[in-house]
Amino acid sequence: MNTDTKRHIDSARQVLVGVVPNPTSQIDQITNALIYKFMDDMDQSAIKAGGEASFFIGELERYAWTRIMDSRIGNQDRMNLYSEALLKFSEAKQLPELFRGIFKSAFLPYRSPEVLGLFLKEIDYFDYSHPEELGNAYEYLLSVMSSQGDAGQFRTPRHIIDFIVDVVNPTKDDKVLDPACGTGGFLVSSYIHILEQHDQKNDPNKKEKPLTPDERKKLMNNFEGYDIDPGMVRIAQVNMYLHQFKNPKIFQYDTLSMEERWNDKFDVVMANPPFMSPHGGVQTHNKFSIKSSRSEVLFVDYIMNHLRPKGRAGIIVPEGIIFQSGTAHKLLRKNLINDGLYAVVSLPSGVFQPYSGVKTSILLFNNELAKQSKEILFIKVENDGFDLGATKRPIIKNDLPEALSILNSWNVGKKVENKLSVYVEKSRIAENGNYNLSGDRYRVVTDYSNAKWPMVELEEYCEILNGYAFKSEEYSDKGIRVIRITNVQKGLIVDDNPKFYPEDSRKEIKQYMLEKNDLLVSLTGNVGRVGLLPSELLPAALNQRVGCIRTLREKVIKNYLFHILNTEFFENECIKSSSGVAQKNLSTEWLKKYKIPFPPLEIQIQIIEELDGNQKIIDGARQIVKNWKPRIYTDPKWWKVKLEDVCEINPKKSEIKNLNTNMEVSFVPMSDLNQKNLYFQVLKTKKVSEVMGSYTYFSDNDVLLARVTPCFENGKAGIAKNLKNKIGFGSSEYIILRPTKKILPEIIYTNIIDNNFNLKGKAQMTGTGGLQRVPVVFVENWIISLPPLEIQKQIVEKIEAERAMVESAKKLIEIYEQKIKDVIAKLWGE
Repeated sequence: MNTDTKRHIDSARQVLVGVVPNPTSQIDQITNALIYKFMDDMDQSAIKAGGEASFFIGELERYAWTRIMDSRIGNQDRMNLYSEALLKFSEAKQLPELFRGIFKSAFLPYRSPEVLGLFLKEIDYFDYSHPEELGNAYEYLLSVMSSQGDAGQFRTPRHIIDFIVDVVNPTKDDKVLDPACGTGGFLVSSYIHILEQHDQKNDPNKKEKPLTPDERKKLMNNFEGYDIDPGMVRIAQVNMYLHQFKNPKIFQYDTLSMEERWNDKFDVVMANPPFMSPHGGVQTHNKFSIKSSRSEVLFVDYIMNHLRPKGRAGIIVPEGIIFQSGTAHKLLRKNLINDGLYAVVSLPSGVFQPYSGVKTSILLFNNELAKQSKEILFIKVENDGFDLGATKRPIIKNDLPEALSILNSWNVGKKVENKLSVYVEKSRIAENGNYNLSGDRYRVVTDYSNAKWPMVELEEYCEILNGYAFKSEEYSDKGIRVIRITNVQKGLIVDDNPKFYPEDSRKEIKQYMLEKNDLLVSLTGNVGRVGLLPSELLPAALNQRVGCIRTLREKVIKNYLFHILNTEFFENECIKSSSGVAQKNLSTEWLKKYKIPFPPLEIQIQIIEELDGNQKIIDGARQIVKNWKPRIYTDPKWWKVKLEDVCEINPKKSEIKNLNTNMEVSFVPMSDLNQKNLYFQVLKTKKVSEVMGSYTYFSDNDVLLARVTPCFENGKAGIAKNLKNKIGFGSSEYIILRPTKKILPEIIYTNIIDNNFNLKGKAQMTGTGGLQRVPVVFVENWIISLPPLEIQKQIVEKIEAERAMVESAKKLIEIYEQKIKDVIAKLWGE
């Protein structure tokens, strides 16, 4: 999805927001206008090709997009034509039934000619020559309106769709279904894939035959899609129409609760079903082979049961399907192993960014192949051709082509031994009754723990360099970056407060110039910190008190050296070997003589792959932890109230004046109140006599808010749970918000960690010097949207489900950090 698409959709929304405040109505207005524009584009395309218009003819001719956008027409006339057109489209006989249905309830909900003029100008950017932009625009709309993530629906990246289609390989004779079709991406990609199998291009063996008219006609009837969202259905229908499907078979249908199409079977099913289950679970009929209320379980079960005997399928599933221990999950995996599953492809955790960091896998079915094989193929894709952050920038590393080649070979019974692949016997997967489908569980890592690798001094395989005493008065605005001790942090080189030396001094400092991936070591202060120098910081030179370890490439791999030295063990060794009391200093002579284990290069590569794989899992889990923040997407219908109307602010200590002074209560200093963590961990207790006079009082379910800078700006807040004797005391700089019966504490919490609350509160802070405080009156008068209690409970359930995933990610970080430590410990023979 390109930036222009996003920019024009964002601009169209901004134009509408003053006259169409409801997000759902904004979506309707934008999609109606996009479809209107595309209808005219199709006419213009036909005319340019020597044909005739088919939409804007007869009485509709005066409403053609090209006419209403004529610069000679005033905004009032333009609005009159546009609003009339929306009403006439539903009755116009010359329009296909599909388009008459789309515009059946369409209307213009405002009467501002100027707003409409600005709005249509943004829509005018979109062009039928790129029909996928219609689906992209709609999916982007849903993402910014937060209508997708709430339902567990995440836009499937085009390259992942195409990969699954290439693996499943639908043919002209296959009946194809997507039971959660969204905007129709899988169906369109399948259609294009089939056409490419018959275009006689890239066909050295001359095997491809053009489709006959009858085959094309049959092909158009072979594709079906279901979706519960009428907006999705509308866009999918138009998307298919733009790809030559005159009567696309896209139905508004709840795959999991309706029965009308239960008996339909398909040769090919591909889907990215919703990941989240609604509050209370999914209400289904009794035709499923597994009893469950989880939508992801039911969708997989549905697809398995709707494949024909020789059917094939590709399904994207959340990682929980792969290993969760619930009864339904285990039974589902057992059924998968026994009925059609032949491969599992693990995807990187950032594939669905920026919508979600959820980890996913692809389940691949081939009923015929699965019957013939006793093994399941597991493939681990670590790079999909894009970075795993929100920007989705293209990168060189891409495992998908190799994964496709491995799968194509497996489809014809050939095994390709490869670092991406592992083949596991079904009987082994079934051994303990869990039917775990996590490929990493079955990967055999060469056991090098008992090998005693030679301990070699660093200077034997590396060059150890000292830095240059750069003069700060000669620093310049640009030139050669000077890497100083402050740039060397634990595990990385940071570019904080960069300093530069003049470019014309390059000859003078030639021997101190650094190279990409030089390993740098802090020699003063916090000694023993190491990091690899990234190429984007070059040209760079080495400052004094920073050491450089430059590897001799034929003997040692830089990343191996980094993993060995980026450890607490090495850092502690450096500290012990340093001189100085107030300030530690490490000698490069000591570094030269420092011994580390040096296995052969092939073992170094193996170790790096294992450690890098573990680190990528850690990095992915950290992204989830870092980016999670409980949010509420408000409804304009909710009441607007002040916090003081639904909370008691700073309850009085008089409530507990008669407490036993020797009683233990929880004690929560400011340092123990976490950021972006719903419930804080209570670590300390004190006697009432120690805290009664000087500290702030609170109790279970109270919400704590740090009012002093910088803690307030950083969003320090939390809900008190499991306090000793249900009573707590803490910093005098807390504001305590005690919920009344009108509001749940989690709702209060989400409002006071909101960026807008923090920004407005920061502007209200008072105080001198570095210590400022947000006024209590600001908090009391802060206006929030208050949902009904039943809705609050549903919101909290969703937040709890998300928090559970974050806690799982934290546990994952602990597990894989320990794995890295264990690998390093084995190398040292510990």
